[in-house]
Amino acid sequence: MELILASTSPYRRALLARLGLPFQVQAPEVDESPREHEAAEDLVLRLAREKAQTVAQSFPDAFVIGGDQVIRCQREVLGKPGTLSKAREQLQLCQGQQVDILNGLCVVGPQGFCEIRMVPYHVQLRAMDEASIHRYLEREQPLDCAGSIRSEGLGITLIERMWGDDPNALMGLPLLTLTQILRQAGFSLP
Repeated sequence: MELILASTSPYRRALLARLGLPFQVQAPEVDESPREHEAAEDLVLRLAREKAQTVAQSFPDAFVIGGDQVIRCQREVLGKPGTLSKAREQLQLCQGQQVDILNGLCVVGPQGFCEIRMVPYHVQLRAMDEASIHRYLEREQPLDCAGSIRSEGLGITLIERMWGDDPNALMGLPLLTLTQILRQAGFSLP
């Protein structure tokens, strides 16, 4: 069975590779802008579904994995910062706060197969001074990470504690949930 990851994220690619299944990567052409009054949970579910469905149109016989992640802190939804100044703003907002990491995951496949899930994970960030934020941003450059938290790098030093059902969700692809869905779809996993 053909498996495709509808994402250009190197983090999702590395996580999926851990399962030992052959897969291709295809960039989904999806507008990731939130809709007016769209809740964070609805946003990640919609984007995960749209990414998977968009790529699946070109590969109707494949199983396609779509994923999206946003950070929610103090009721504010944070995506990828894109610039150092935006990253600094995000970290200033989140420092010392509980941060909800929301992952949308969707797998679509032949014969109308479609499973979609929202997988949350939570972290408590430590209080940081401006010098700490500056050092982190200068060394890590987390411009492509939601909320500016690159936990697989130095971002782990920003975290006081973490909790949730799947620690892989912290990096953008909840593997525990994904393996359940792939087994349901008929993939052989250990």
